[in-house]
Amino acid sequence: PGTLLPRLPSEPGMTLLTITIEKIGLKDAGQCIDPYITVSVKDLNGIDLTPVQDTPVALRKEDTYVHFNVDIEIQKHIERLTKGAAIFFEFKHYKPKKRFTSTKCFAFMEMDEIKPGAIVIELYKKPTDFKRKKLQLLTKKPLYLHLHQTLHKE
Repeated sequence: PGTLLPRLPSEPGMTLLTITIEKIGLKDAGQCIDPYITVSVKDLNGIDLTPVQDTPVALRKEDTYVHFNVDIEIQKHIERLTKGAAIFFEFKHYKPKKRFTSTKCFAFMEMDEIKPGAIVIELYKKPTDFKRKKLQLLTKKPLYLHLHQTLHKE
């Protein structure tokens, strides 16, 4: 069922972020077994700033998309995230031949990308580079992670 956490209590003058993971575009979306996304918030050194959360397994697969439509509550007020922090999304799926869950690709969102509404972010090749030093796009095709952000401010 995933390891999603509830929204933090609101505090005056502080902003909380809910990210709806809508869908991810992959050329072999239909072949992914039990796909889910691990969401983490890390600083520039790759250190976790909040608890890591896993989405439940995707709702459905359609053409080149895996659909999630799941809300992630970021477990820290935006004002308290360190400069240079980023929110990472790792797309994982089960490989029956190898009997383990593998990370297929990842995406991330930096602090300046936090604003209400829809956003699409690019997918990068594994391994996940939490320090964001050697990024390689997953493919030349325009494949993206589709998100929707909601800011909650008191």
